[in-house]
Amino acid sequence: MLGALAALILTSKGWPNVRETFFDWNAFKDAFPDVLDGFWLDIKIFMVVEIAVLALGLVVALVRSSGAPALFPFRLLAASYTDVFRGLPVILVVYLIGFGIPALELSGVPSDPVVLGGVALALCYAAYVAEVYRAGIESIHPGQTSAALSLGLTSAQSTRHVVLPQAVRRVIPPLLNDFIALQKDVALVSILGPLEAFRVAHIEASSTFNYTPLLAAAVLYLAVTVPLTRVVDHVTARDRLLRSAGAPV
Repeated sequence: MLGALAALILTSKGWPNVRETFFDWNAFKDAFPDVLDGFWLDIKIFMVVEIAVLALGLVVALVRSSGAPALFPFRLLAASYTDVFRGLPVILVVYLIGFGIPALELSGVPSDPVVLGGVALALCYAAYVAEVYRAGIESIHPGQTSAALSLGLTSAQSTRHVVLPQAVRRVIPPLLNDFIALQKDVALVSILGPLEAFRVAHIEASSTFNYTPLLAAAVLYLAVTVPLTRVVDHVTARDRLLRSAGAPV
C-alpha cells in the first residue's frame, strides 16, 4: 500500500511543483537555523508550562476528590474550572488571554505575549491533567486510606504518602500523552507574536513563497514528539507487564 501510494504521488502531474514548493533542500538548509532558534523558545515555554500544569492540575484534583463539607464551594469552583477550560478550544483561550488581558491595562499584570500564552496553555491543560489525576486518585481502594488512618496517619498524610504515590504511577501514561499534545500546542502562542518555530517558518515561507521552512518546523516537532511517544509506549507496556504479573504498580 505504501509503495502504491508513493508511486501515485511521484508519478502525478503536479508532483514537480509540490516537490519544488515543499521539499526544496536548499530552502530547508537556509531556513533551518532560524527555525531552530525559534524552536528553543517552544522548548522553554513547554518546560515551564508543564511544571505549572502538573502543580495546578494536582491541586484541582485534590480539591475535587475531597469529601469535606467545608470544601464544597472549592469543589464547585474546581468543577466549574475543569468544565469551562476543557470545553473551550485552546486557540480561543490563547486569543482571549493574550489579547484581552493587555487590553484591560491593569497595573502589575504582565503583558508579555510569551507569558500570557503560557498562562493560557497552563489553564487549559491543567483542566485535562486534573481529571487524569482525579481518575488515578479514585482508582485507589478506600481500604488503603482506612489502613493508613488506622496506623495513626492523618488524612493529609495518608493522601500524601499512600494514595498519591500509587495514583500518580497509575496515570503516568495518560499524563505523558497530554504532554505530547501540549508540546505541539505550544505553537499556538505564535498567534500572539512571539518568534517561535512555527511563526519563524511561516515568515520564511511568506517571504520566499516556498513552504519548505514549514517542513523544517515539522521535523523539529517530530524530533521531540516521536521519542515522547516511544516513552509512553514503553511505560504502558511495563505497566501492563507488572499488572499481569501481579506486582504492585
